[in-house]
Amino acid sequence: MEKSLGASFLIFCLHLGWVSCQQKVEQSPPTQTVQEGENTTFSCHYSDSGSRAVQWFKQDPGKGLISLFYIASEGKQKGRLRSTINRKELLSSLYITDSQPEDSGIYLCAVEPQ
Repeated sequence: MEKSLGASFLIFCLHLGWVSCQQKVEQSPPTQTVQEGENTTFSCHYSDSGSRAVQWFKQDPGKGLISLFYIASEGKQKGRLRSTINRKELLSSLYITDSQPEDSGIYLCAVEPQ
């Protein structure tokens, strides 16, 4: 049986926050379909400029959360995944290059208050 090189898969994006009542966290896009081999970006906007850090997680169906990145000041990279933080724009981004089927799942960002 031949493997299809053009297989598509879904990456879902939700949000989670260690948030106080005043903190607001928004992720975009809410859902995304990505073709194998494509690059994709998720953005996490937050409202509190005093936030200490952003954390990115992945959850596979039926499994617990896996911590991908904890970012307090600089970007980090693990293989095909990279995350950055821009404190002036109150934004963190998660980049996936050369997407693979094992990247399918739910991606979440959490903002740590000061």
